[in-house]
Amino acid sequence: MIRAVWSLSSRWLILLCVTTGMSGLAYARDAAVPPASTLSTTAFKSELDKYKGQVLVVNVWATWCVPCLREIPDLLTLQRDYADQGVALMGIAVDEPTPGAAEVERFRQRYFPQFLTYARQGPDLDELTRVIDPAWNEVVPTTYVIGRDGQIIQRIQGKRTLEQFRALLQQAL
Repeated sequence: MIRAVWSLSSRWLILLCVTTGMSGLAYARDAAVPPASTLSTTAFKSELDKYKGQVLVVNVWATWCVPCLREIPDLLTLQRDYADQGVALMGIAVDEPTPGAAEVERFRQRYFPQFLTYARQGPDLDELTRVIDPAWNEVVPTTYVIGRDGQIIQRIQGKRTLEQFRALLQQAL
């Protein structure tokens, strides 16, 4: 009986990894990525200012959003492939707030440790996203491609493939 339960559990774990894209998490875990943290809107604006002169890809995601989890590995590949061209990646997690973004950080460390992520700190779902796009309609995933001048070039709602992201990024470069 124990073998049957273990076998069934293993199959579900493998299925979860394959369907969410988490099987390909073979990115370097030693990348210097700070832990997920909560920021005020003012502090988040300051963070965004640090990326002027680069193309910034901002992904709005949640730990409960399966399409989000499927596209994050592609976004990390995109960041790795285009980093030498001045492309950076940042995430905004819209999960329910926890002190110090603890829940988001545990999830991020387990599955996407190299994904720089900020989490909301208050009850307003779009408190960080509205800094970028006041008209955001709470669809996750939503990805923004922000040009070197700090202006939105693309707003992409819904999951996209790596190839689709590459094509969109080529337009921005």
